[in-house]
Amino acid sequence: MPFVVKESADFSNSYYNISDFCHKNREPVIITRNGENDLAVMTMETYEEITGIRNLINLLEEADNDIENGNFLTEEEMDKKLELI
Repeated sequence: MPFVVKESADFSNSYYNISDFCHKNREPVIITRNGENDLAVMTMETYEEITGIRNLINLLEEADNDIENGNFLTEEEMDKKLELI
């Protein structure tokens, strides 16, 4: 995901332009301070998408760990549990 870099002074002077860019391009904008990357600005939609992907990755890693540690039900055990519902 490519980033557009803006100086912090530019951010405060052109908030609406940066907001429009983020919404139209669905890309974050990096705000620099003294020439160093400081903040990433993005739409809430982009933030929620990134957060959702991160949460999914965490769940998949947890499932992989459960499988590696033998913490799972066999098909027969699951069928029995479902019959009780």
